[in-house]
Amino acid sequence: MTGDNKFQAYLDQIDRITLLVPTSYHEGQIDFFVIKSTQMHETISIENVHELEGFIKYEGKVEGSIEIGQSYVICDNYGEKVPLQVGAVIRTKEFDERFYYNQNDLGAAFYSDHIMIKIWAPTASAVILKLIHANSGKEELYVMARQRKGVWEKKLPLDKEGYYYRFLIDVNGRTNEAVDPYAVAATANSEYGVLINLHTVYVHPHEKPPFLQPTDAVIYEMHVRDFSIHPSSGIEKKGTYLAVTESSGQPGKTTGLHYLKELGVTHLEFLPINDFGGVDELNPHASYNWGYNPLLFNVPEGGYSADPSNPATRIAEVKQLISTLHQQGFRVIIDVVYNHVFVREESPFEKIVPGYYFRHDEFGMPSNGTGVGNDFASERKMAQKFIIDSVLFWIKEYDVDGLRFDLMGILDIETMNIIREKINEIDSTILVFGEGWDLNTPIPYNQKAIMANARQTPQIGYFNDRFRDSVKGSTFDVYEKGFISGSIHQKETVQSVIAGSILDKEDSRALFINPAQSVNYVESHDNHTLWDKLTNSNGEEHEDTRRSRHRLATAIVLLSQGIPFLHSGQEFYRTKQGVENSYNSPDDINALDWNRRIKFSPDVNWVQELIRIRKQHGAFRLGDASAIRQHISFLNTPQSVIGYCLSNVLAYGPWKNIIVFFNQGLMEEKVVLPEGPWKIALDHCKVYKNGYPTIEDNAINVSKLSVLILFQT
Repeated sequence: MTGDNKFQAYLDQIDRITLLVPTSYHEGQIDFFVIKSTQMHETISIENVHELEGFIKYEGKVEGSIEIGQSYVICDNYGEKVPLQVGAVIRTKEFDERFYYNQNDLGAAFYSDHIMIKIWAPTASAVILKLIHANSGKEELYVMARQRKGVWEKKLPLDKEGYYYRFLIDVNGRTNEAVDPYAVAATANSEYGVLINLHTVYVHPHEKPPFLQPTDAVIYEMHVRDFSIHPSSGIEKKGTYLAVTESSGQPGKTTGLHYLKELGVTHLEFLPINDFGGVDELNPHASYNWGYNPLLFNVPEGGYSADPSNPATRIAEVKQLISTLHQQGFRVIIDVVYNHVFVREESPFEKIVPGYYFRHDEFGMPSNGTGVGNDFASERKMAQKFIIDSVLFWIKEYDVDGLRFDLMGILDIETMNIIREKINEIDSTILVFGEGWDLNTPIPYNQKAIMANARQTPQIGYFNDRFRDSVKGSTFDVYEKGFISGSIHQKETVQSVIAGSILDKEDSRALFINPAQSVNYVESHDNHTLWDKLTNSNGEEHEDTRRSRHRLATAIVLLSQGIPFLHSGQEFYRTKQGVENSYNSPDDINALDWNRRIKFSPDVNWVQELIRIRKQHGAFRLGDASAIRQHISFLNTPQSVIGYCLSNVLAYGPWKNIIVFFNQGLMEEKVVLPEGPWKIALDHCKVYKNGYPTIEDNAINVSKLSVLILFQT
């Protein structure tokens, strides 16, 4: 029991009220309850009474019409009065239908002669807009007017631009103060939203690099701060947005943006750059966080800004970052976290419309499939609308080219497909993919946006954990080995994922219906880096052997059908010193150590060449399942070797036929070739660009722990 109320009363359906009376209050025995308002006076008809531990629960019905958004009190036969709170009714279909607001003007909108502020708060009985002058700190309060569908609005003159703002919401008998969830600018550490006309924060956009199909992408995942914070980066504005646009070093020893251009990746994927908790924006180097504690979804994080106290600066910096990356030939993906919030009780969603935006289990408790104490209820109309509105905001305002959905399996299929449809109306080349894990959240299994339901989301990609674990071994058992680390038990599965994990009638284990759904990877920001895993699973081996295994894994990523995904620094054996979950570890664990880029330059160059070969020939990135089935076949090979042939692929690139071998064994192996002659494009660490050696024989030796690429023209 909270507050001074002797008992609690909840509206659980539009005509049903639940009353919880503690046994400490008249032993929980109440003769009658009456609901009262300015227009209502009715005795509640009690239908059921249950004894609970410490409480008596009464379930009653009213005949009169209860208007959500108006104040009601419940009185008992002792004269005690308590407010009627909005309970489970808020999670009913009837509530969703009644209050769904389909206009795109929530938040603060600037017009030629005024500012209009709107907030959706259907259960509130009153809403006050609180303005704070940025310099004087003087406070102004404005009563907002309730409109249709539970939307409250206030019209302001244009001279209020630059003011800080919050809402005071009267709901469930108390007043909550909340920041606008639709805010696009904020003060440091998200204390207030800020009224900013985004048209005044203009950065000239550069044309995006051309991009035809998802499988043409080579995604490179990076964290803004990790990228530049290490002393060896040579970058001046370390840890900031604009540091990503800097370059340093000399030929062969480059860092920063120049390095990324040399590497040849096409898409840069940033860990969350929207406002998040866990880092003091005014003292950002005092702590560290990956960014999966979302606060304000439409505001750039201030911890990466050169001036987090200036609300406009971070907006301009992110726009400048993306524009510069476009100019330099990259597309930009942002990691978005719509599956949960940092702290549910403190989030604007819960303060403004308590109980609506988050899922609850069968016992009425917040569900926890995310593992952070709250699951966002994407299946509810206004929660779904918020996600869609936010996604479209980042695309339209910041010109992003892709979205990676964190824990996408928490979200529902309908929401993800609507997002895809809305994005297609703007630009169908924008990538949408995410983590399709099956998590314990209370929506039906067949409605979850998970890999098992991938056929229902044909234009959405998934991180392919079958690829990850068959190639390197379980990501959660550091000692388990995969194909590249010495196990041959997963050979058949590895062949399947090399072919894009596409649906095949003869292969019931296939995952996807097209290769663009398969995001192929062996390492990401989560869990151990591949180098750290190999240190555990193959620690008895010489470092050179483990490097060969590591290169083999990266080669399989880059030469498989689907979308290749690289974790930044993977190409120079990134280590986090054995730390598996470094979400808040210090910079000396998370920072990208550019000394390793120099130390392993030949290995980096080798990865560059693999990327070049993939981009050179479209047969490595076929766009649909039928083309893969038509052109790819696997060869009979020794147990430790996988070999596949891409036949009759001249329409996709300069080579007619291509053969690729991956030997994971510690012995050289002889393999039989289809009718030759064949030319060698890559043999172990040797890459040929001109004067390709010719193989006249019908067999060739594949070096231990190596890759061999042959071709015919």
